[in-house]
Amino acid sequence: MSLDLLVKNATLPDGRTRIDIACRDGRIVAVEPGIEAEAGRVVEAGGHLVSPPFVDSHFHMDATLSLGLPRMNESGTLLEGIALWGELKPLLTVEAVVERALAYCDLAVSQGLLAIRSHVDVCDDRLTGVEALLEVKRKVAPYLDLQLVAFPQDGLFRSPTAERNLLRALDMGVDVVGGIPHFERTMDDGARSVRRLCEIAAERGLMVDLHCDESDDPMSRHIETLAYEAQRLGLQGRATGSHLTSMHSMDNYYVSKLLPLIAEAGVSAIANPLINITIQGRHDTYPKRRGQTRVPELRAHGVTVAFGHDCVMDPWYSMGSGDMLEVASMGTHVAQMMSRDDMRYAFDCVTAHPARILGLEGYGLAPGCNADFVLLQAADRIEAIRLRARRLAVVRRGRVIAESAPALSRLSLEGRPEMIDPAAYAPAAGRAQG
Repeated sequence: MSLDLLVKNATLPDGRTRIDIACRDGRIVAVEPGIEAEAGRVVEAGGHLVSPPFVDSHFHMDATLSLGLPRMNESGTLLEGIALWGELKPLLTVEAVVERALAYCDLAVSQGLLAIRSHVDVCDDRLTGVEALLEVKRKVAPYLDLQLVAFPQDGLFRSPTAERNLLRALDMGVDVVGGIPHFERTMDDGARSVRRLCEIAAERGLMVDLHCDESDDPMSRHIETLAYEAQRLGLQGRATGSHLTSMHSMDNYYVSKLLPLIAEAGVSAIANPLINITIQGRHDTYPKRRGQTRVPELRAHGVTVAFGHDCVMDPWYSMGSGDMLEVASMGTHVAQMMSRDDMRYAFDCVTAHPARILGLEGYGLAPGCNADFVLLQAADRIEAIRLRARRLAVVRRGRVIAESAPALSRLSLEGRPEMIDPAAYAPAAGRAQG
């Protein structure tokens, strides 16, 4: 058979080694050892890890790369970030948002990040961000899947035109219903907003993804309402609670009741480790809370958990590089997930799990899947996280769209090797075990 692309001698996330991947017409047609065929291009993986592409299930692309406009967030708090974003919104133009978003998409692709769910603020009657990101979605479609969430940043009921604007955004082609119940004026309004947003999602046959309880307040419990509404309205598998940081501070007995409710309702959870560890606990002296939700406990109850990047150089976070391996690394540290199995799970939290949450079709490394994957300079999933592995090649629909030279260091040490490959220093316990 004639192929467009043939990858030779790869290690797969499940631990299989010396595997070849054959691609034709944008699809994977074979995944097995020893494929012999003519191909337009052959990539020698050299035993390195080939993974499905990274997926960011929680991001704010309308704000990305806007750091310092119109000023810096001096307190580092969520609320000052929201206030600062409120100052910037009237100054936004479609052209500026498109330019910054496209620049970030370029960065994402170079990191093997080929699918992003981005929330876009609808509390601007001009819907500047919506118009801009819909244009970006069209532009990047050949190389990146961009899923948009209609996000009433200032509160569905707190902002007088938010619900009307949210419905307008959905009519314009935004994919998912969003919300921020903990930012409403009262707990009752927050619960009421969850109910209304879930009803809109159910009526339109859409997914719903709510910023739930991004707070250190242990009494912020809108995830409970989301779980109830998901069951009531038949949204199982289509509802997601993002952040859930109040769960970090909740009473253990209440959480023992809450976790089964989330699982029964088929609600997914998205933690954002870089942002949660940065923004939460700002009012603590010592000890300071980490803020990240209870990832191991959610996992133990069968809840689908993903890690998101959330922000890159914007009013809430002044760092970030689009590297989902950095996100996974922070997630393992904050949650103290340091067993070998935990670390493999963390890798899945930036690949397979968010792909499931976004409902991506054709995702994976099996015949019939889209020929989308990334070649990493690492022996396995654990080493990929430990090393923040170099992306040697990024493939979209069977075409290499980004490449990097291997990370090598040249030493001048008497009696020692001249060249060092960080990926060659994996411990025996970590090699080729997925």
